[in-house]
Amino acid sequence: MRDLTTSSVTDAVLEQMSGTPDPRLKQVMASLVRHMHDFARDVSLTPEEWLAAIGFLTKVGQTCTPARQEFILLSDVLGLSALVNLLHDKTAVEIGTESSLLGPFYQQDAPSFAMGDSIATQADGPELLLYGQVTDKAGKPLPHALVQVWQTDSKGEYDMQKYQGEQMDMRGNFRCDSEGRFHFRTVMPLGYFIPMDGPVGGLIQAQRRHGCRPAHIHFLIGADGYRELVTAIYLGDDPHIDSDTVFGVSTSLVVLPRDNDPDAPVKGMPAIRYDFRLGIASGDETGRVGADPSQILSTVE
Repeated sequence: MRDLTTSSVTDAVLEQMSGTPDPRLKQVMASLVRHMHDFARDVSLTPEEWLAAIGFLTKVGQTCTPARQEFILLSDVLGLSALVNLLHDKTAVEIGTESSLLGPFYQQDAPSFAMGDSIATQADGPELLLYGQVTDKAGKPLPHALVQVWQTDSKGEYDMQKYQGEQMDMRGNFRCDSEGRFHFRTVMPLGYFIPMDGPVGGLIQAQRRHGCRPAHIHFLIGADGYRELVTAIYLGDDPHIDSDTVFGVSTSLVVLPRDNDPDAPVKGMPAIRYDFRLGIASGDETGRVGADPSQILSTVE
């Protein structure tokens, strides 16, 4: 038996964990313990602060529902999701369009629409046309690529917030044509506050952060043999385009609608053209830094 000190306790924990048979679990947990212990020593963590952190994380878990993922939101506002995304991109065989975050509002099994349809089945507001082409990195069209889209309505709300997962709106799936082209109608999205009624919102307010995301439209695009692309396009005239509270904006993803676009397949409304390029796949991988909240809950029940 040995008496522990503020330094030796770390080695004692690592020693007990040294027999972990899974090498990746062993590596991750050993690094986590070292960093957590270094953090506690660095800030001289007090019992009161430790209990406050436990209470905060407990509330984060209790806030999660099949329509709300507070832990993903926490990861987003701490920049961890952005970091994991950037680390994952470094493993790609090749990079096409820049990626962005899947976020906490993605839903599986969104409705399928025909080319040119509107994903706004219940919402109203100023109409917007999105069109473009899905290609490989060299510009070769990818026929019949699957394009999944979701966004806020013109008031800055997702359907999951408005309907608690009971109804879908402002989201849908499209199949590109034989030349990889797509187009659909929607309403102009509005930037929004992240959910501020939970523990993550409380943290944002305590840090005196605005908690806003600039207006954007999410895309999840896939084609056989190519790396799934998780990204979003951001409206450049949004006042928070330079201070996204979840660190998802990249310069190449910033766009502005055009009036009277002569190339738009549907006339009479503002239009955005954005062409997406997919890199080749390097095995069975996913770049989804995020998930359908109901799927996460189903894995722990």
